[in-house]
Amino acid sequence: MNSGLKDVLVLAGAFLMAGLVAMQLPGCGGGSSGVGVVSTDATKLQVSLTDKQSDEFQNVFVAIKEIRVVPAGMEGAPDSHPGLPVIATFATPYVVDILTLKFQQDILGTAILPPGNYNQVRLILAPNPTAPGAEPLNYLTLKSDPAVKIPLKTPSGQQSGLKVLGKFTVKQGVLNAILLDFDPNTAIVDRGNGDYILKPTGIRIIQPTSPIYNDFGSLTGTVISTFKDFSSATVSVVPTGSSSPVATGTVFSNFSSSRWEAPFSSFVPAGSYRVHVQAKGFQLYSSIPQTVIEKSETPVGNLELVPLP
Repeated sequence: MNSGLKDVLVLAGAFLMAGLVAMQLPGCGGGSSGVGVVSTDATKLQVSLTDKQSDEFQNVFVAIKEIRVVPAGMEGAPDSHPGLPVIATFATPYVVDILTLKFQQDILGTAILPPGNYNQVRLILAPNPTAPGAEPLNYLTLKSDPAVKIPLKTPSGQQSGLKVLGKFTVKQGVLNAILLDFDPNTAIVDRGNGDYILKPTGIRIIQPTSPIYNDFGSLTGTVISTFKDFSSATVSVVPTGSSSPVATGTVFSNFSSSRWEAPFSSFVPAGSYRVHVQAKGFQLYSSIPQTVIEKSETPVGNLELVPLP
């Protein structure tokens, strides 16, 4: 999902992100302390948390003990391996309700680490208590019954960690940022017997070239074709009156309900924008101007592609 992404285009999902300033949560180790401007001679990576909403779940709580990143070529290394940089360690598990974080950034940690290519993020979670009557640390509630805490099963989340796959690069001398696309609707699996499982395959890594601030909103829509498969398309968000996009990325189609479709969500600063879509064999699509409001979602609906003559 991170292939072809630029700036802050997030494709059909929620995200975990990092900001521009060096920050650290209380009780967190493995990063710099305090808040300030990042030194130009440091190589740092920040990880922060936010998420999209769910149609089914009222709350999704996870208890994070540690965050590690995995250099390329070390995917099979155990969590205890000294070559896996630690982004954050929490003496008391950091419990957060992911579904409360839309258009917010909850910074989990900042760490100085070797520059280079990385292929994985590991989220080490605290185990749920096993004592009778003890309340779970990792759990969800349903909108249909929000008073009941349903334990969230996290296979390997306490030992080897939730292994989130995706490539990103840490560059020398700058503060680097990553986003984890966390969609509870796909990351959480209902087994039908009362068990709910959190799977890392529902979380993806995206690396933007710039972070998302609190004055951002989003443009959401779906690229569609009812005539033929467009396979992939390039979506660009361009400020009204400009020719330079502020976000560009590639979406990939799926066939559903007699059409090919690819949803997208682009996080951009408040302002007026046009959405352009280019796909091989189709005419260039350009939307009417769309106004993005701070911390609000602006739906642009279906962007229908028309085949070339």
